[in-house]
Amino acid sequence: MKHFRNTVFATAIIASAGFGQANAADWDMPVPYSDKTFHTVNIVEFASDVKEATGGELNITVHSAGSLIKHEEIKNAVRSQQVPIGEFFLSRLSNENAAYGMDSEPFLATSYEDAAKLWAAQKPVVTELLAKQNLVPLFSVPWPPQGLYTKGEVKTTADLSGLKFRAYNAALEKFAQLAGAAPTQVEAPDIPQAFSTGQVEAMITSPSTGANTKAWDYVSHYTPINAWVPKNIVVVNKAAFDGLSEDVQKAVMDAASAAEARGLEMSKAETEAKTAELKENGMVVVEPSAELIEGLKEIGAQMQAEWEANASDEAKAIAEEYNK
Repeated sequence: MKHFRNTVFATAIIASAGFGQANAADWDMPVPYSDKTFHTVNIVEFASDVKEATGGELNITVHSAGSLIKHEEIKNAVRSQQVPIGEFFLSRLSNENAAYGMDSEPFLATSYEDAAKLWAAQKPVVTELLAKQNLVPLFSVPWPPQGLYTKGEVKTTADLSGLKFRAYNAALEKFAQLAGAAPTQVEAPDIPQAFSTGQVEAMITSPSTGANTKAWDYVSHYTPINAWVPKNIVVVNKAAFDGLSEDVQKAVMDAASAAEARGLEMSKAETEAKTAELKENGMVVVEPSAELIEGLKEIGAQMQAEWEANASDEAKAIAEEYNK
């Protein structure tokens, strides 16, 4: 009987000692970009911070470059609990509600300061919309401002007329049409081939994408027009988050806050580094002329007027707050 009691006691101690590890959570996190992309680098550090802060109670494994789940499927995969957490380009959801796509509206927010102001207005609304899908936003990080890539200097918007223009969303298609250009859908990995075959002759994208696709091989000029400052967002499934202890939840939110601040600084550094890389590889970096900026803003104003006529109530509320 004494031996039985000792055995039970010893078993209880072993069970107690292994409690933390037995209840440890292992989360798979799909992200759409490569290991070298600063967004992914930032997220890997976020995962490391969470693991350290929780003593290994929550381990997040980052699956980069769409290797686990394709970009367009990540949001719904988190929603359906296929995975507990994931990252995606926020304006991909603009077909669900215009509130999601405001950071990709041309010439609405054209600097990091404006982008931060827009996110401050956008975040409460986006949070509420995502909550209806059982999703919780953790943090967002902007891309570098978007610039213009061409085979020669563009001094006015008239110089864009007739050009085959790369587009990757509805806003860019509309922009190209208003500029008199011909929009053509081309995904980032296909950019070099599209230029080399004459499928496209100009595009608007970040200095990151330009450098990563070796834009100097197919265009000669880069004009930092800062058309918009889009962002990625990291979300977690609410049930998965609610299943964590309060201490672990706090650790996740603290790490998320640090990742958002760190990601912003990484984005700013990326803008400088990648623009310098374009120049170092022979591209002519041209500051936009006053005439070009004026023409671009006129196009932006046209797009805004059309956008406001069709925008959701949530999007209009964001615009009103942002424009205060």
